[in-house]
Amino acid sequence: MLKPNTNYNNLKDSYLFYRISQKVAKYLDEHKGSRVLRLGIGDVSLPLCKTVIDALHKAVDDQANKSTFHGYMPECGADFFKKAVAGYYEKRGVKLLEDEVFVSSGASDELGDILDLFDKSDSVLVIEPAYPAYVDANVMVGREILHLSSGKENGFLPLPDESVKADLVYICSPNNPTGAVFDKQSLKKWVDWANARGAVILFDAAYEAFIEDDTLPHSIFQIDGARTCAIEICSLSKTAGFTGTRCGYTVIPKELERGGMNLNAMWVRNRTTKTNGVSYILQRGAAAVFTDEGLKEIYENIAIYKQNAKCIMAALDKLGIWYCGGKNAPYIWLKCPKGMSSWEFFDYLLDKAQIVGTPGEGFGSCGEGYFRFSTFGSVEDTKEAARRLVELLQDK
Repeated sequence: MLKPNTNYNNLKDSYLFYRISQKVAKYLDEHKGSRVLRLGIGDVSLPLCKTVIDALHKAVDDQANKSTFHGYMPECGADFFKKAVAGYYEKRGVKLLEDEVFVSSGASDELGDILDLFDKSDSVLVIEPAYPAYVDANVMVGREILHLSSGKENGFLPLPDESVKADLVYICSPNNPTGAVFDKQSLKKWVDWANARGAVILFDAAYEAFIEDDTLPHSIFQIDGARTCAIEICSLSKTAGFTGTRCGYTVIPKELERGGMNLNAMWVRNRTTKTNGVSYILQRGAAAVFTDEGLKEIYENIAIYKQNAKCIMAALDKLGIWYCGGKNAPYIWLKCPKGMSSWEFFDYLLDKAQIVGTPGEGFGSCGEGYFRFSTFGSVEDTKEAARRLVELLQDK
């Protein structure tokens, strides 16, 4: 008799952002015509840049001619895409072999799929507050999950110690949801910890393009020793507006081995078995991101999101509300005012100011009492949200 995966019984009733969407839908149904300003989910609002669009159009035209038509693509990524990513890393002082770069359909998929490389008995450490999919993906396979809480006292950037014992650890820097960024010295401590105990770091670099302080590492491979203990997963969703286009990449160094097995070779075997790769058209568009003109254009878009961040931060400064993030990340993490809980503040903002954010409790128990704003909305909506925040929360 078929037995379903009973680990699904251990998941929360609903995914965080699904619960938010249901609450907003209910509010709009009860308040017809309300203008709700969405600073919650991290979806982008600016279109793909011209260089990417031109590359996508050309790739579509290529598919219309026999001489330039492409069928199945290499499962691990086209040579032109891998070369483009490796060239981007070289500008950061990181040398990668092209065979260490793997194309993906985005970081969210890859962060779960990469778990295929590890035995179910391996424990995983989740530094919280954290992107909820880290936890859920491991619950689904029945893996033991350890939680490392962080807080205002350590800037939401905890360091390892001998009491931290796990086989895998997720590190997201710049962090979602807190916007905090590990410096090189702190990240080195995690790398040394992983190498000392044979653990593997799953480094989520989805927001690296938002780092403006270049003393901070954009990649874990800027840290000595990382090639023997880390896998880096990145996405073009926030870097280049690919949330609806879907493309990203994963870096697995050839030196990374555990239990006599090479993780790079294992991932080649996994991808050639479980995927047919990413389409020629999307990879051409993605490769264009890393051209000089493409990078210039995406950073112009990122600058607009950073202006949104400054707008929200100015409002919080005026209100005297503590926050972190915003400067080197697209998220602002704030302490809920008036002693409210995360969901109380969510309901209060939605009801009184028609602003949607994300309750910190949804990112782990240590996120209770905090709240996340995304800076990916339109300039107009962000300015209006900042105005409403000040009007609602300032002392009368």
